[in-house]
Amino acid sequence: MKIIHGWKGLAPADRGAAVALGNFDGVHLGHRRVIDDARAAARRLGAPLGVISFEPHARMHFHPEAPPFRLMNPNQLARTVETLGADLFYLLPFGVEMANFTDHDFVGEVLVQGLGVRHVAVGFDTTFGKGRTGSPDAMRRYGAEFGFSVSVAEAVQNAAGKVSSTTARDALREGRPDVAAAVMGRPFAIEGVVQKGRQLGRQLGFPTANVPLGDYVAPRFGVYATRTRLHDGRDLAGVANIGVNPTTGEVSPRLEVWLFDFDEDIYGETIETDLIAFLRPEVKFAGGVEEMVAQIHQDARDAKHILGAPE
Repeated sequence: MKIIHGWKGLAPADRGAAVALGNFDGVHLGHRRVIDDARAAARRLGAPLGVISFEPHARMHFHPEAPPFRLMNPNQLARTVETLGADLFYLLPFGVEMANFTDHDFVGEVLVQGLGVRHVAVGFDTTFGKGRTGSPDAMRRYGAEFGFSVSVAEAVQNAAGKVSSTTARDALREGRPDVAAAVMGRPFAIEGVVQKGRQLGRQLGFPTANVPLGDYVAPRFGVYATRTRLHDGRDLAGVANIGVNPTTGEVSPRLEVWLFDFDEDIYGETIETDLIAFLRPEVKFAGGVEEMVAQIHQDARDAKHILGAPE
């Protein structure tokens, strides 16, 4: 898969795709339906399969003061799109120029003149253009005007309810990673560079890898059973705290994951941690560090039971 960061002056090989259009934060099951529609069109037309998203997310451009909300970082998004078979991933810059395109100008200048699209797949609730005036019906009209076909994916419902990025975010904020996973089709995962902290966990017998939350939506603060992928592909069971460590001195919100049966130096390396199950809320232990350590070891036993890891 080739990642393309603009729409101007593209080579012929980077144009002419059947594309799925959206922000695709989380690439949930509804997003996958849009991409499936684009894939079917690509096969019908003998065209490459393209996926269009934007960086930063439009909400970050218009509301930079808003709390973090993302379900994926750009690297995770690209990897997921690639697993879905995309040939071209257009990660287009969302700045002043893009924000000021009318819906018609966006289609004409970006999709047609820039990308040379042959088909555009959108979701039932897609909006585009300045003021979010573009709609699926508008895209159908523009397809007729400019000569590309259009498909509109219907809403997806499953046992978790309405499949949407909002549903996944709400579930994570409520401490329900299983519901978020049902919406996304896989566990929510926090990826980041391991930072050196106070090393208090190591001193207490459970060394942790610390990763800041950054732009991710903040899940409910508490303890989770987790699985973590290392840079070399190893997948390790663990238990993690997400929060501010009220017992030992508050820090900025972060993920602190204890990887079972692992004691290697991974400072500065990038890891990705799946939240599998919520075990308990973060609390300030009245009994101090001794009570906290006892509870952490119980958390580890609970996590190993859920994950099927050796006791």
